[in-house]
Amino acid sequence: MRHLILGAGPAGLIAAEALRKYAPADSIVVVGDEPEPPYSRMAIPYLLMGNVGENGTYLRRDAEHLGKLDISLVHQRAVSVDAQRRTVTLDNGSVLEFDKLLIATGSQPVRPPIPGIDLPGVHPCWTLENARQIQELAKPGAKVLQMGAGFIGCIIMEALAARGVELTVVEMGDRMVPRMMGPTAGNMIKDWCETKGVRVFTGTRVEAIEAASNGAAAVPAGSAEAPSRLGPLMDKLTRSFGEADSAIAASVLQARSDENSPMRVRLSNGQTLEADLVISATGVKPNIAFLEGSGIECKQGVLTDERLQTNVPGIFAAGDCAEAYDLATKTRVISAIQPNAADQAQVAAMNMLGRTVVLQRVTQINVLDTLGLISASFGDWEGVPGGEHVELTDAGGFKHLSLQFDAERLVGCNSIGWTEHVGVMRGLVEGRVRLGEWRERLIDDPTLLTAAYIAQGQAQERWQQTAERAR
Repeated sequence: MRHLILGAGPAGLIAAEALRKYAPADSIVVVGDEPEPPYSRMAIPYLLMGNVGENGTYLRRDAEHLGKLDISLVHQRAVSVDAQRRTVTLDNGSVLEFDKLLIATGSQPVRPPIPGIDLPGVHPCWTLENARQIQELAKPGAKVLQMGAGFIGCIIMEALAARGVELTVVEMGDRMVPRMMGPTAGNMIKDWCETKGVRVFTGTRVEAIEAASNGAAAVPAGSAEAPSRLGPLMDKLTRSFGEADSAIAASVLQARSDENSPMRVRLSNGQTLEADLVISATGVKPNIAFLEGSGIECKQGVLTDERLQTNVPGIFAAGDCAEAYDLATKTRVISAIQPNAADQAQVAAMNMLGRTVVLQRVTQINVLDTLGLISASFGDWEGVPGGEHVELTDAGGFKHLSLQFDAERLVGCNSIGWTEHVGVMRGLVEGRVRLGEWRERLIDDPTLLTAAYIAQGQAQERWQQTAERAR
């Protein structure tokens, strides 16, 4: 059997390992479009913070891990899939044949249509190569502007702040993390960031990024700002040349400024900011454009059933690119978090081997540490039609709790600062626990979540276990 896996991230790696474990004689090929061994994008902020080296981002400690499992890793990019002929064409023109195919190509950064987005000092923060470029520019004191304050943007922001840069964040939504948090919570996170020295603009767009005409005009030779702006070397040169030969000093400063080529960023609020580095963190989307014309059904992501199989028999999808069927809600969901990628990879691999395994649930959960403020989002945090909700806010203490109900079930929630409730919120939402009289108690006092879970959640678990034994 020939198994072909497109994507060398967590889903692709875990699926390959599972296939090898249960099919030791089968052919397994993994296609990854980066030169490094499989690594975790979520570890890149820790690399930028200096907590790990590049090898600390690798998903397996041994860079030769796949080779030792007799799994081939091809460093190319898939450009098309022929579902009928069972082939994949790569960007170098080579063609790979398969019996079973797993699409695990993950997400890719959204590239905003902004003039100047291609300037040398503008980078996404998505690959190890991006991280290397950012490390070169994000030095202590550097002026950094980040576009986007979503979930990924906030993680990147934490890493940039740790590098000691002068950081400005621009978010076009009316609050931070708008796809994870409601208005009260999102604006509370903004207030927190500003107390930590990060300047945040919400409801604001970047309209253009421009290369400064020349840095020497912005920082004149001999000015008080020149030593700090152009570095110790320029300070020494200016002192050496002195007032008597300022023309030579000016030419040296000009050369240095041209080399650095700082940028000016125009905002929709009328302000223009100077930046040494611009980070584009305006969101991601499933990496599935290469499937156009393949016959594999896609909407936002690759559509799958509960076995992670697409509309084409023998072709599966898993991870951030999969719009997977959620048995609990009976809807297809993209939830781009690593635990989902791992679960889906295992299920897809088993079904690629002919075993019938079903994905029980697509987890919808985000937990975020923003400069020390912990926030969490679960399930339908915006609520459902006809549902009820309750909020509890302590603005001065940076604490917020929002619960969403559908009849007697808790279906979604936001929390900031109440870290002791994170586990029980997940249990109540994902367990679809019937709250009974505890629904009214939670509406009166949302902090009774733990008591509600003990009373109703654990009782429901015991009932389900008894029912299963009775079968």
